[in-house]
Amino acid sequence: MSEPVGLDRGLTNYGDRDFARFLRRSMARSMGISNELLAKPIVGIATSPSDFNNCHRYMPQLTEAVARGVFAAGGLPRAFPTISLGEVFLNPTSMMFRNLMSMDVEEMIRAQPMDAVVLIGGCDKTVPAQLMGAASANRPAVQLVTGPMSTGRYHGERLGACTDCRRFWAKFRAGGVSKAELDEVEGRLAVTAGTCAVMGTASTMACITEALGMALPGTAAIPAVDSQRLVAAEASGRAAVRLTQHPIVPSTIITTQSVENAFRMLMALGGSTNAVVHLTAIAGRLGIRISALRLNEISDETPVLVDLKPVGEGYMEDLHAAGGVGAVLRELRHLLHLDCMTVEGITLRERLDGPAEWVDHNVIRRFDHPISPVGGLIVLQGSLAPDGAIFKRAAATPALFEVEGRAVVFENLEDLSARIDAPDLDVAPNDFLVLKNAGPHGAAMPEAGYLPIPAKLARAGVKDMVRISDARMSGTAYGTIVLHTAPEAAIGGPLAVVRSGDRIALSVSRKRLDLLVDEREVQRRLLAWTPPAKPERGYAALYRNSVLQAPAGCDFDFLVGASRESR
Repeated sequence: MSEPVGLDRGLTNYGDRDFARFLRRSMARSMGISNELLAKPIVGIATSPSDFNNCHRYMPQLTEAVARGVFAAGGLPRAFPTISLGEVFLNPTSMMFRNLMSMDVEEMIRAQPMDAVVLIGGCDKTVPAQLMGAASANRPAVQLVTGPMSTGRYHGERLGACTDCRRFWAKFRAGGVSKAELDEVEGRLAVTAGTCAVMGTASTMACITEALGMALPGTAAIPAVDSQRLVAAEASGRAAVRLTQHPIVPSTIITTQSVENAFRMLMALGGSTNAVVHLTAIAGRLGIRISALRLNEISDETPVLVDLKPVGEGYMEDLHAAGGVGAVLRELRHLLHLDCMTVEGITLRERLDGPAEWVDHNVIRRFDHPISPVGGLIVLQGSLAPDGAIFKRAAATPALFEVEGRAVVFENLEDLSARIDAPDLDVAPNDFLVLKNAGPHGAAMPEAGYLPIPAKLARAGVKDMVRISDARMSGTAYGTIVLHTAPEAAIGGPLAVVRSGDRIALSVSRKRLDLLVDEREVQRRLLAWTPPAKPERGYAALYRNSVLQAPAGCDFDFLVGASRESR
């Protein structure tokens, strides 16, 4: 017997299916829905608006446009809410709640009668959470992003959150910008609705979602305020109705090959380090695992092609005008798995065989004339990071790629805040700043890896130093920064016992991060180490007891699928 569809899908269990159907139809008709519409396929619209989420301010208009597309294609749209993750409005960090949102999305897709779903999101952790939930629910799904904000202006200069906010903040800390100037800049950085205007995490996730095949072609980079964003929303609704008639589920689209394509896009974008964690978690829901070796191979084979901040000079509105994700995919075509299926019902090959639009090669470089000949991100391994760490070489200082330095250690976020600007801090420009206990178990992995340059060094003109932690950093950030060090300090990784004065070696060419302390001494220190206390109740306890390390995507252990690891 075929699976029920539409309103008959997943009937509430009263022990009497006919009664459940009768009651459900009665309640549906109380909302003024005709019998004719009740017979149509149902498309759910997962929405996540919130007054605590600036990225999603235009979501009501997007929801309306998706519904318009669903109606036009012969379906019945049903919008429903999930929790919303406003990046800068959550404590201790939005990362702590990504898995919670993914569970919300998954369970609401499963529990409610829908034949397909359109997922509307934008802010950093929202799109990963929605894709994780959709992958687990494995019902036909289309991702629609809210789009990037447009740039502001300050004294003739274009500004966009948040690379420019970090630049001005660094100038302020160094005494190069007054408080009055900073206050004026504050009102010019984020002037429209939408996600950050640079290639931060939200923009990176939008682009790799399109490359993955879960969003319609050409929809990743459309600005939030552009009328084409509403057209894309309507098209997403139409596509969802097609998926009710000819189902293509996420597990058909998200494969080892399409995940590798998405990682290639990430490298070509010079995109966010956070995308490694998120894409790993999305793939992990379907048992797909890309090894550190394979990730480094992809990076070494894939040049950085997109000239956007923080790696380059442009903004997301420039990428859209220059040709968008499609133009980047065409430059990478010879490296891609072209037989991957997309939500449009065609393969990537068929998409790229279509007519190519004009491309601005000042923004999207040709493959043989890249910004960098190698990808933006690599995995480091070594005695300080046995399970790996992430390094964004595209945004780092090349002079610091092969260095050894003395560790200046901060035990936790509170210690960092208390001492980083102390006049008597024992620190020199060639030292390595090390932050512990900021990983998933230690502090829910906040974006604290962008350790500020100590004030006395910043005032002396120091602009970059090697910084190492088990934390994350914003995709809008830049510098010679080692992140996601695993195992993290809070579970007894080698990072836990690094002391100020220890020597550390970083080698980008060898992809190594090593603590230059005798192994017997490291083991002696670990024997004396005490783990931090665990939370006792609520979601914090669930998170701490279940969250995996960064190389496994920081997902919950009970949500990951059976592993199918690449070489």
